[in-house]
Amino acid sequence: MKKTKLILLLLPFWLAACTSYKNVPYLQNDSIVNKVVQVPTLYDARIQPKDLLTIAVSTSQPELAVPFNLTVPTTITTAQQYLTSQPSLQSYLVDNKGYVDFPIVGALHLGGLTKGEAEMLIKGRLKQYLKEEPIVNVRLINYKISVIGEVARPNTFTVANEKVNVFEALALAGDLTIYGLRNNVKLIREDENGAKQIVTLNLNDANLVLSPYYYLQQNDILYVTPNKAKSRTADITTSTTIWISVSTALVSIASLLVNILK
Repeated sequence: MKKTKLILLLLPFWLAACTSYKNVPYLQNDSIVNKVVQVPTLYDARIQPKDLLTIAVSTSQPELAVPFNLTVPTTITTAQQYLTSQPSLQSYLVDNKGYVDFPIVGALHLGGLTKGEAEMLIKGRLKQYLKEEPIVNVRLINYKISVIGEVARPNTFTVANEKVNVFEALALAGDLTIYGLRNNVKLIREDENGAKQIVTLNLNDANLVLSPYYYLQQNDILYVTPNKAKSRTADITTSTTIWISVSTALVSIASLLVNILK
């Protein structure tokens, strides 16, 4: 009888523990995903307004490509003097309409294009200026994403290879804290036309890897929502803590006076 009562007493705690654990592991139903026939597609970022690009043009005769490769000197400051190192390529800011002003060629509409599409467009425009087909390399130099909320190291991160998925972004931020809701991560995204979108991601669901939101775009923001325990903790503000300390001190003083006056 005592054992039965003990089991009944501990049962709610055991069920609560099991329920909490179910919300912790990532990608729980991975067997379902492995059975899905997937068409291989490689992610490629699309150019958006306010992106910074470098555009390098190469030919078998380097002097012919010089007019299309604007450079800027890189200055290194020391305690006594300024030193100029090797020049770096000029960066191009994509304007709000998706255009960049390229030397000699003029305005190029690159907004909404992938890097590969932008390179093909530039090659086509250079045909009238070069006898051979040049090699064109377009790079995004400000591909960044932000991770905020219940993560160990919230920050904005620059991604050198222009490709990052949800879990890689969370790894950069030190993963979720114990207060983060894994089934309620908000993805905030703005497209090349300025339209904003907020999508809820469930990290417990393995189907996330098949989602169009699995790979992040430049300027995406991941917000990890806090759980109820963190929300309750947040209710205890600094002012509340001060009042508790003051009240405790007053009670201690009152007790001391009572003892002295006895």
